[in-house]
Amino acid sequence: MMHQHPMEPHPWKPIEHFHARESKDPLTDAFAGRRAVHPFVGVSPVPEGDWAQTWTEMTASPRQGKSVAYLHVPFCESHCLFCGFYQNAWQASLGGDYVDALVDHIRRDRDLPYQAEGPIHAVYFGGGTPTLLAARDLARAVAAVREYLPLAPDCEITLEGRAHDLDLDKAHAAFDAGVNRVSIGVQSFDALVRRRLGRKTERAKLIRLLEDLVAADRGALIIDLIYGLPGQSLEVWESDVRTAIGIGLDGVDLYALKLMAHTPLGSAARAGKLEPAPVESHGAFYARGAQLMDEARWESLSSSHWRSGTRERNLYNLEVKSGAHCLAFGAGAGGSLGGYSYRTLTDLTEHAERARQGGTPPLGGLMRQSSQAPLLNFIKGSLERGRLDQHALAERLEAATGLDLERTTGPLFAQWEHAGLLTRDARWLDLTLAGRFWQVALTQNLLEWLEQIIRDGPALSDRTAALA
Repeated sequence: MMHQHPMEPHPWKPIEHFHARESKDPLTDAFAGRRAVHPFVGVSPVPEGDWAQTWTEMTASPRQGKSVAYLHVPFCESHCLFCGFYQNAWQASLGGDYVDALVDHIRRDRDLPYQAEGPIHAVYFGGGTPTLLAARDLARAVAAVREYLPLAPDCEITLEGRAHDLDLDKAHAAFDAGVNRVSIGVQSFDALVRRRLGRKTERAKLIRLLEDLVAADRGALIIDLIYGLPGQSLEVWESDVRTAIGIGLDGVDLYALKLMAHTPLGSAARAGKLEPAPVESHGAFYARGAQLMDEARWESLSSSHWRSGTRERNLYNLEVKSGAHCLAFGAGAGGSLGGYSYRTLTDLTEHAERARQGGTPPLGGLMRQSSQAPLLNFIKGSLERGRLDQHALAERLEAATGLDLERTTGPLFAQWEHAGLLTRDARWLDLTLAGRFWQVALTQNLLEWLEQIIRDGPALSDRTAALA
């Protein structure tokens, strides 16, 4: 779970390591490749022998600050070509037993302060494919959330899934139970692209379902679109985005394809059977999608998410990326609480046994977060929204570390500005279109740069002085 053991030496990376390339086309050239914001900057593993005691301490205090909950449904009917998170093959006979274990997991700690005290602002049913569950089982899981978690009155409750598994009856059952947001992984509306991906729902049927859900008017309706897919030209991508805009959805995510070596698509690409769009073309896809959204007057809530109106809030995603507590339930779920990140057991049988027995937590991993996690989370949440309050960051950095923001980050920000990725005034740092496209790389680079300065502390006085 970590790139480096905390006792190993930390190699110093010069500031040039974090620079962007300077060219006339920053959308294409700014960095060598897309990066993910790694959640483990500055963390250290907790020895397994200490998990039970640490968990007892973590759960004995009420949560302070924003909180969300994640419920994992780790089943898929098939392994999507591009997905690197496949866990368990779906069998209908598994659904009821799994929801029994999920409900046991939610109910077991209902009276402990960490779960019982402090409002939960968003709940996310993710996976896997939660919409594979029968309507009755979905309703039971949502009912348990409403009974055993202290939900805020305006809590966002999201059900993620696929159109192939979600008919109107199941959708209405979910809405009746308390779901108020549905997120569908569409990826593309194009018939040929969908066939190459193995998507089962035909274009016309998919659009009809989405239009029916919009007409039902019972919750926010969100879809994901992916660019860079095999057979997807810029013209096909433009048609995908225009189709989404025309349906009347509440929100749309525009994501770049992440070609992972261990996925079926990665194997097919290596064998020459499928050819995704070159990574170098992704910036053009992103720019066109963002332009179409702007022309339709959709509002950007993050670098990858747009909304058409005020019903969509995207609370779960925004709060998680800003460092909110995340209570995790279900086999293989990931969460964070009280300065720790954790994941639950992935084995279905073992997880169910632990959930029924109580006592020993169903943990599969536990990490202590950086002592500077609040500072780093402030940066992550701000850049996710495309802007950074430099005054607020300067105050937080000085209070937490005694470091001066302009002295430590000014040269890096200046280089990124010169590379066309951001603009700055006396207070605000705003990402440009290219900066929004490269937001995850900028965020990770800034976190790593600051983390090593904070880590080395006074020993850096000469280095940072040379940068000012």
